Amino acid sequence: MRGIYISKRKTDVPDAALTERNDWMNIRQEREMLERQLLAPYAFFSEHSRGRQREEEPCDIRTAFARDRDRIIHSKAFRRLKHKTQVFISLDNDHYRTRLTHTLEVAQIARTIARAVRLNEDLTEAISMGHDLGHTPFGHAGEKILDELSPHGFHHYEQSLRVVDVLENDGRGLNLTHEVRNGIVNHTGKALADTMEGIVVKYADRFAYINHDIDDALRAGILTEEDIPYEFKEILGDSHSGRIDTLIRDLVGETRIRGEVTMTAKVEETMLALRQFMFEHVYGALATRDGQAEMVIERLYRYFISHTEKLPAEYKALLKDWDAQTVVCDYIAGMTDYYSIHLFEDLFMPIH
Repeated sequence: MRGIYISKRKTDVPDAALTERNDWMNIRQEREMLERQLLAPYAFFSEHSRGRQREEEPCDIRTAFARDRDRIIHSKAFRRLKHKTQVFISLDNDHYRTRLTHTLEVAQIARTIARAVRLNEDLTEAISMGHDLGHTPFGHAGEKILDELSPHGFHHYEQSLRVVDVLENDGRGLNLTHEVRNGIVNHTGKALADTMEGIVVKYADRFAYINHDIDDALRAGILTEEDIPYEFKEILGDSHSGRIDTLIRDLVGETRIRGEVTMTAKVEETMLALRQFMFEHVYGALATRDGQAEMVIERLYRYFISHTEKLPAEYKALLKDWDAQTVVCDYIAGMTDYYSIHLFEDLFMPIH
């Protein structure tokens, strides 16, 4: 295929010739050709995508996965992540992670891995950026109470898929590719994505939250450095950056050797033991605070189930195709911490 002509001077090529070149110039196809040259055989190539839910004309500049990444970044749900709790609820501390900063850290780790093992970076980044779009306000406390309240249950990874399939773009969704959607819905739990890029995001998510939750727990005074058992430090490292570096290097090394996304047993088992340590010593310590968050979410849920006419217009429109329990979960899950608190105060503690 012919390359892209870049003129050094305006007079090098007549305007008519430039117009003719635009007829054949397709940057996306050049990028797809580069993928065939640069990516590993086990990578997922953009041109092999199973496509979108609704067929549309391909972009002549971006690959399908780069286009998905851009759609996610420009979505309303992505912007709201900046005011959603990761673990530590604080409306006056700027240094705790939010759901947005967590997402960016996952994307950075996942992209570093993808580049090192020659996977598709655009696909990896798109999945990373979209993986938590469906998360509730107040972190997992919000997810837990909605799961208990809704007769359908509630899981943030399923809601993230619903956001990109249905809720964004005035009910039309983002019309993402199958591979990005598959990676989003399979980024947590026992299920594995169909692509190695999706599996990389699953590992990157764990690498990120285990380590930044330690950092935030130290900042909050829930943990001290002395509380972290020596065996974790000995194997993974004794600093935030050191642990992440160890985990990335281990996964990259094993993946390059085996041709599948994997880690050495020693490092992965230590990582999982550290995760369990966090559940026992950090996440459990937040139960009182989580109870307050759950109360806010529960009151809002019960109110809107009984008063669906009070839902915003965009959510009332969904009631034509979805039951009230699903739509009320859509509304509440989409809220930021700030919005849910202010709405709670307006509804249940009005100032007269």
